[in-house]
Amino acid sequence: MARPIGKPRPKAKKGTLKRVLKSVFSFYPRLLPLTLACIVFSAIVSSVPSIFMQQVLSNIKTALDGGLGWAEVGSEIIRLVIILAVLYLLSLTSAFTFNQLMAVITQGSLKKFRDKMFSKMQSLPVKYFDTHNHGDIMSYYTNDIDTLRQLISQSLPQLLISGITVTALICIMLYFSLWMTLVVFAGVLVMSLVTRKIGGGSAKHFVRQQIAIAKTEGFIEEMMNGQKVVKVFCHEEKTKEDFDRVNGELFREADRANKYANTLGPVLNNIGNILYVIVGVMGGLLVLLEVPNVSFSMFALDVALVVPFLNITKQFTGSISQVSHQINSVVMGLAGASRIFELLDEEEEVDDGYVTLVNAKEIDGVLVECREKTGMWAWKHPHRADGTVTYTPLRGDVRFYGVDFEYEEGKPVLRDISLYAEPGQQVAFVGATGAGKTTITNLINRFYDIADGKIRYDGININKIKKSALRRSLGIVLQDTNLFTGTVMDNIRYGRLDATDDECIAAAKLAGADDFITRLPDGYGTMLTGNGANLSQGQRQLLAIARAAVSDPPVMILDEATSSIDTRTEAIVQEGMDNLMDGRTVFVIAHRLSTVKSSDVIMVLDRGEIIERGSHDELIAKRGQYYSLYTGAFELE
Repeated sequence: MARPIGKPRPKAKKGTLKRVLKSVFSFYPRLLPLTLACIVFSAIVSSVPSIFMQQVLSNIKTALDGGLGWAEVGSEIIRLVIILAVLYLLSLTSAFTFNQLMAVITQGSLKKFRDKMFSKMQSLPVKYFDTHNHGDIMSYYTNDIDTLRQLISQSLPQLLISGITVTALICIMLYFSLWMTLVVFAGVLVMSLVTRKIGGGSAKHFVRQQIAIAKTEGFIEEMMNGQKVVKVFCHEEKTKEDFDRVNGELFREADRANKYANTLGPVLNNIGNILYVIVGVMGGLLVLLEVPNVSFSMFALDVALVVPFLNITKQFTGSISQVSHQINSVVMGLAGASRIFELLDEEEEVDDGYVTLVNAKEIDGVLVECREKTGMWAWKHPHRADGTVTYTPLRGDVRFYGVDFEYEEGKPVLRDISLYAEPGQQVAFVGATGAGKTTITNLINRFYDIADGKIRYDGININKIKKSALRRSLGIVLQDTNLFTGTVMDNIRYGRLDATDDECIAAAKLAGADDFITRLPDGYGTMLTGNGANLSQGQRQLLAIARAAVSDPPVMILDEATSSIDTRTEAIVQEGMDNLMDGRTVFVIAHRLSTVKSSDVIMVLDRGEIIERGSHDELIAKRGQYYSLYTGAFELE
């Protein structure tokens, strides 16, 4: 059944910046304050040279006006220069320190964010991955993390430095001259209006660029997974057209965003240059006109004050430009951080079960829990009403009572499903695609929870069983096989991580996989990569069956388990499958007659309802829908 695919929404939410800072501080509660102290010190020191310049020029002017020589003012000038040099040295040390610390904090924070994201993903329900594009999920770890890196390592420190510098320079300007400060403020007002106009447009398109990047990554991931299908149906040209459309959208948004961003820098720089000239002209006029100075210092408005004020103006406009240049990075970083927090805030898989699976043994006919592995399992059921604990042997008795289910509200998939599978029984589901066969098995292992009705496992409501314990008791072989990077032995052992090599080999023999495995270059030590791309589809399926066999569960779910195996391979596997199913409760979804025909009971589903049930012979005798399916399949074979 089709599910809606989630779309990326990289828009910064309220409180995102606060949450980023809070997270980074929680990661480095001692290192971050030290880094901030270094940043503040470095920014303040970078603002004070104009004060020393004013003092030096004032001494020189005094010497010239009074006819004094170097001997009279030289020592004071040298003292000022030495103090400034020491401050610069300390500032250099501080800047070096905070840059090194920021590298540690940034990379460490990204690692911790990725750890939290991956850990979160492991706790999300299957529904999340069914309703979200996998390429979009990958972009959390690539694109969004990278924008967060820029935010933490560059944008926020630069904004802090610029903010402190601007604040310090405003104080110094007011200390020097109110008239000159007002001239600078007029120029800064113009810069702010330009930044708001151009920077706002740039930020808007950078956000859209984030969306386009996620779409492009999702499309590429989908095409990579389906490359064989693309080639089989000769869809290369159509795929290229589709990619050109998606990539074209990314180009347009990136082009617009960068046009705005590349325009903002030169415009602000030129406004700063013009303001520099205006301040120089206005300062000269104020000196020539002998306008009384208004300031906190009560310095006279002369050349010794105007010259350092020019440097202050240049530094001030430069800091404003730096703030403007960081707007796009901040917007992108906060958008990426919003998406990351969106993932971290996703509702986790609910598991309120309290019945667990434990090792058990019988002592004087009474089932008791034990630590050692006995090959016998039991459900440990603590009763909340009276505080007692009972142990129920794990047998594999599964029963449905009037179960209803829907993926989307108002669109039922299963209606009033009632069935039972006693220990050792083989139950088969047949029906058209979308009839609800796989959905029933998804409800048994609680990938999804039912809307109405009950499912009991060994007489226990499965809602009371912890999901980890429930799934440990189930073995599943799906139609689509997933193999992981590692050896063949590692992939078989994935079914039970504490299985020995001998147990893995025995499981492979049971599934009929041992023959082809021993013919691989390194046998069970052969490395598999790319989802087992160096194996045939049938061989991959055999490994999946072996993986289920090594887990040795009492209940098996075979969802088209032999669909990818040719007739000859199926004959080899069938004996192993029979051994695998022997003594277990088995749910089979298959169209192969060899699998369905031998089932104890066959259930025919149509549009979410069981319309026929019985053994193969009984259903054939009824000459109903199963008879039609069977005879049609027989003719095809």
